Amino acid sequence: MTFSLGIVGAGQFSGQFATLFQAHPGVRDVHVTDLLPERAERLVAAQGLAGTFPSYEAMLESRAVDAVAIFTQRWTHGPLVLQGLGAGKHVYSAVPMAITTDEISAIIDAVRATGLTYMMGETSQYNPATVHARNQIAQGAFGRLFYAEGDYVHDMDLGFYEAYQYSGGENWKATASYPPLLYPTHSVGGVLGAWQTHAVSVSAIGVRDERGDGVFDRSVSQFDNDVSNATALFEVAGGGSFRTNEFRRVGYPSHIRESRFRFFGTEASMEQLATVALWQDKNGVKDISELLEPKPTLAPDDPSLAHIAPELRAAFTSGSAPVHDRARLPREFDQLHNGHEGSHHFLVDDFVTAVNTRSLPTVNAWVAARYTLPGIIAHESARQGGLRLAIPDFGDAPQE
Repeated sequence: MTFSLGIVGAGQFSGQFATLFQAHPGVRDVHVTDLLPERAERLVAAQGLAGTFPSYEAMLESRAVDAVAIFTQRWTHGPLVLQGLGAGKHVYSAVPMAITTDEISAIIDAVRATGLTYMMGETSQYNPATVHARNQIAQGAFGRLFYAEGDYVHDMDLGFYEAYQYSGGENWKATASYPPLLYPTHSVGGVLGAWQTHAVSVSAIGVRDERGDGVFDRSVSQFDNDVSNATALFEVAGGGSFRTNEFRRVGYPSHIRESRFRFFGTEASMEQLATVALWQDKNGVKDISELLEPKPTLAPDDPSLAHIAPELRAAFTSGSAPVHDRARLPREFDQLHNGHEGSHHFLVDDFVTAVNTRSLPTVNAWVAARYTLPGIIAHESARQGGLRLAIPDFGDAPQE
């Protein structure tokens, strides 16, 4: 069984996924649309895809497209997802799921009403540290897990200026001020993707930016935001807590590792830094760095990455780590590029398999809400000086 896919947005990220979707034996053909038609045409020509549509609306009206994959600006995802579901299409969405509680609620309602497949492509679901922690939690190796940390530390100077300029046009500074806590899924999802719980309350603190270059300036910001670094402390259901950091001004080598995690239990703990990962228990310490280290599948100077800032290329070149179980993946992926520490292959296969078997993907709408909504509420907490706020929960996905 196969289906036809329409890619929405032909920017720096989507081309990497177009290759994988086209190679997957469960996908029949791939089309593209973009607000800048020449970008869609370039992507189709470069990869030999099926063709372009003049608009998202035209793509949704076509019977030749069964599903859409949304790779647009992060604050546009909620409305575009709802349009896609409303048109009867299965939807894959880049992160975040949405930027308001109402948008998230509407997506869940639409998925429930239509029975269509929705998946959020959270890369941390398959981050090697998350995978390893998830495996160890399942085996009870941590004892009782009571605390975790998830950081997404990516300095604006390391590629983000170029990325926002590429996608934002003349007014790119207005959107480069996107609030860090509204992009929480790498840090939150990496924790909750291992720890089978959800956040129930949060207190957060934001740090006002001092660069003075018009980015993170409330008078310029589309989001009325002047915070570039933020920290949130979450309470979880069942007892325990986790802390996340979302940093955009930080002296840290995010081109080596932009997401990193720690987990602490009563019997063991696990800690990850930029180049080192350790497993620790009451008897000693074991270096597990090699187990979590992806082996690149694409050289950073590959011509296909020429349009991407050098500081961002590592996210597009990583292969799989030893902890990844590739047995379920199609053999067509074996020699293809991967990205974000080995996650891209698994995310594409999750969505294609879910659509073709009519099963729930791992990061379905209910899981996506638990990865996204904590950040939305944390952003509001930071705006209120760290006031502790309750986090709504939409429950578990319905049983199939």
